[in-house]
Amino acid sequence: MSAPDFIWPIRVYYEDTDVSGVVYHAAYLCYLERARTEWLRAQGYSQEQLRTELGVAFTVSELEIRFRKPARLDDALEATVTVSGRGRASLEFEQSLRFAGDPGQVLTTARVRVACVDAHRFKPCALPGRLLQPRQATSTATST
Repeated sequence: MSAPDFIWPIRVYYEDTDVSGVVYHAAYLCYLERARTEWLRAQGYSQEQLRTELGVAFTVSELEIRFRKPARLDDALEATVTVSGRGRASLEFEQSLRFAGDPGQVLTTARVRVACVDAHRFKPCALPGRLLQPRQATSTATST
């Protein structure tokens, strides 16, 4: 697997876990969403800016997730984001959650397709042009 386009640090908090101290399955979706949002911010966009200035929003249209190992209370994780496909009105991401500092310890993998939609009508629309350009450099976040 090639290096991800973006890495976002995550800390597991008590609110993310079930009674056994293991991350509840739905929390993984939040971690992945945060990483995609921060990837977008690293591209020079915020979700709010896209909605108010360009009139577009993103909605998840497909999601495939595989849980491999559990994350637990206080674990330091990294959420990765790799753009694996681009369409006129969609982006496809390969994502993972792994232990911080140990890329080989993958906890979760996911394939996520997001559709770009008109923020008012929620009908598919073209991606903003800049998002269609391939990234040249790898970005890594350094703080939580």
